[in-house]
Amino acid sequence: MSNVAETRRGGEWLESWDPENEQAWDRRLAWTTLWITTFTLTLCFASWFLASAIAPKLTNLGFDFSQTQLYWLTSMPGLAGGLMRLVWMVLPPILGTRKLVTFTTLLLVFPVLGWGVRVQDPTTPYWELLALSFLSGIGGGAFSGFMPSTSYFFPRRLQGTALGLQAGIGNFGVSLVQLLTPWIIGFSMVGFLGGSQTMQGLPGKPATEVWYQNAAFIYIPFILIGAALAWTMLRSVPITANLRQQVDIFRNQDTWWMTLVYIMTFGTFSGLAAQFGLLMKNLYGAGNPDIVQGAGAGARLLVEGYTVPDPVAYVFLGPLVGAAARVLFSPLTDRMGGAVWSLISGIGLVGSIAFTMTALVPDTSSAAALSSDFTTFLWGMLAIFLFSGIGNASTFKQMPMIFERRQAGGVIGWTAAIAAFGPFLFGVGLTIMSPTTFYAIGIAWAVMCTTIVWVRYARPGAPKPS
Repeated sequence: MSNVAETRRGGEWLESWDPENEQAWDRRLAWTTLWITTFTLTLCFASWFLASAIAPKLTNLGFDFSQTQLYWLTSMPGLAGGLMRLVWMVLPPILGTRKLVTFTTLLLVFPVLGWGVRVQDPTTPYWELLALSFLSGIGGGAFSGFMPSTSYFFPRRLQGTALGLQAGIGNFGVSLVQLLTPWIIGFSMVGFLGGSQTMQGLPGKPATEVWYQNAAFIYIPFILIGAALAWTMLRSVPITANLRQQVDIFRNQDTWWMTLVYIMTFGTFSGLAAQFGLLMKNLYGAGNPDIVQGAGAGARLLVEGYTVPDPVAYVFLGPLVGAAARVLFSPLTDRMGGAVWSLISGIGLVGSIAFTMTALVPDTSSAAALSSDFTTFLWGMLAIFLFSGIGNASTFKQMPMIFERRQAGGVIGWTAAIAAFGPFLFGVGLTIMSPTTFYAIGIAWAVMCTTIVWVRYARPGAPKPS
């Protein structure tokens, strides 16, 4: 371990730190920091998207909520996450990595424990679940603190890989909570955590006995382990930046351009990850009155021969594809630069959104037509997740190249904060307008951002090649 890493103030703060100096850079400390913060960030994303895994099945558990209320439950974590990221983005230089990661991880206990307790009671008031959805935003807020603080530990030549790994693996927390939920609710873990509930199945399917509280309680031991690891093994880089110094990023026009581009990439990823299950249910499942009439045990299938898709069997695939793309393409951004991949991401999003739009008005004339439209919808959605994931990787390579180190951390935190409103904006958008109209707006936004990337960052002779 280098002398730089051995000399600390108060056992926590590194006396000095220059990752660009290969002789003084403590590689082991940097990668240890990355893996611990990535583990805890994965738990943050699982907590943040817990509502998206639970909400689609609440009515099957006996909760009496409308489609609009369910959209708001899955939207509220996005609103809270975006607001909390505006706070977390200024904390890394103030608290340091050790305190920031430890305390944030411990805060996850409150929404996770709350969901585990209240989901067992179908008479729980709607406002309580809405409050828990808001508290879940703590997990979203963490991103704007964890990512900048991790960036302090790595040289610029490795920041695309390091930040891509952290964000990409962290994004797997979305798939984790959506994939694990259907399995973990199928058996009792520990008796004192609560009893079983009866969950109504899809039309023509029998009701099942479930322990839905497991979907939340399973994460609490890992949250406590993550907090303990952070407190005992992490250190903090002494970055000098008070609040006034941090807001100077807003005088740089590239802050605003990159904010728009990151809304296109992460805003799309997070927004669709939160709403994918409900959108599928309302277009191709029990939420579409042209397909299923009634609810619960008395539901009746109106399209003979059609197999109603269970959202929980598919919903994890989108975030999984997007997170994997972010991990796999991050090393390529270090080799080729981020701008070219942001350009590819934008073009791909325009095409994949347009393709998916052809399946947003399901043809219910026959089971074959409906099944064909569902296949188009599913593949189109996965393509959107793929290109948003590529863009998530490339933008986080661009920002450390465009901005100097102190500013880069702030810009990463700011852009992540604004893009975190994705689940909220997507939920509200799908509530007040048709999916077709909302997706058309998405195409227009992607065209605008692709143009920005080409003119400002990717074309030959661009002002800020990155």
